[in-house]
Amino acid sequence: MGKAMIIGAGAVASVVAHKCCQNPDVFEEICIASRTKSKCDALKKELDGGKTRIETAQVDADHTEELVRLIQRVKPDIVINVALPYQDLTIMDACLETKVDYVDTANYEPPETAHFEYKWQWAYRDRFEKAGITALLGSGFDPGVTGVYSAYAQKHYFDEIHSIDIVDANAGDHGYKFATNFNPEINIREVSAKGSYFQDGQFIETEPMEIKRVYDLPEIGPKDIYLLHHEELESLAQNIRGIKQIRFWMTFSQSYLDHLQALEDVGMTSIEPIEFEGKQIVPLQFLKAVLPDPSTLGPSTKGKTNIGCIFQGVKDGKERTYYVYNICDHQVCYREVGSQAVAYTAGVPAMIGAMMVLTGKWKKPGVHNVEEFDPDPFMDAMNHCGLPWQENFNPDLID
Repeated sequence: MGKAMIIGAGAVASVVAHKCCQNPDVFEEICIASRTKSKCDALKKELDGGKTRIETAQVDADHTEELVRLIQRVKPDIVINVALPYQDLTIMDACLETKVDYVDTANYEPPETAHFEYKWQWAYRDRFEKAGITALLGSGFDPGVTGVYSAYAQKHYFDEIHSIDIVDANAGDHGYKFATNFNPEINIREVSAKGSYFQDGQFIETEPMEIKRVYDLPEIGPKDIYLLHHEELESLAQNIRGIKQIRFWMTFSQSYLDHLQALEDVGMTSIEPIEFEGKQIVPLQFLKAVLPDPSTLGPSTKGKTNIGCIFQGVKDGKERTYYVYNICDHQVCYREVGSQAVAYTAGVPAMIGAMMVLTGKWKKPGVHNVEEFDPDPFMDAMNHCGLPWQENFNPDLID
């Protein structure tokens, strides 16, 4: 069917590569490219022997000209960006110049500030449309599957959706006193930023971790959930009929929050450069270097994740509620692809998004978020690719 270039060689990229190789009829070839080629080579060695042909390459995704040269040499049909969110725009620029389709899992954020907004990528809409290529934004789990869930609910169960509560719960235990389940720099920037929620046409800002609830989640039980800002709120606010409120919730243990607070208090989560022994360093980047690499957490992480959306709205003039969610077991994910469930739930939808574009099901010139497409083929692929979903038509609601 086609050839994909995977940019990145971390935990999520590893999942994407594994899942591409599990679908060789779609992904006949893949190229894994990263700044550190040895990581790509190690992944190729692990995956070699199947039907999918694999090559590796070195590239610095901060530099568009390097990316352009590599894309021109490799000639992929699609680029799957699982590098850093700071690099979204350089990779999109390279795809534009080479006229190659693009998929990512997280929206662009500038390195100098923890600010999550789609405006930078949405500004590419006309250029991608004129080039005749597709950019699929946010095809991870959240954002990603949460948008697909919303489109599915809108298509099948609601005339209008009035509220969405997205709940991302990780009940896994990796055995460390403090570690993050995905890129520490991105994770800490995200959770230490101010929160926000969408209400009656506007975004209302909150202090970090200011709003807390307890929610009883299937298979993992009652958990503390905290309101955060998350990028899919912005696109869902534009694409869901009748929407009045959208909130994003994530679970954190008290131990995690206590450690994070201590690190904030001593300045280790700062993204402002400081001088140390004659060199400029960013404290958060130094912290990332000393924390456990998320790609190494798979063997030790036990427990489950539960990520889903709770909807309230109307159908045929009657109020209704609907909850759709996925549960992943960390150890089951590790046995399949060598990664824990947080990386798995981000990597599988990235592969499915690329599959949707390559097979023509979601092929539409321009820049699009996942909820703009027909959700049914994506939902079907989830059931066959390791992310089966469950439904509840009478869920408990979050006040």
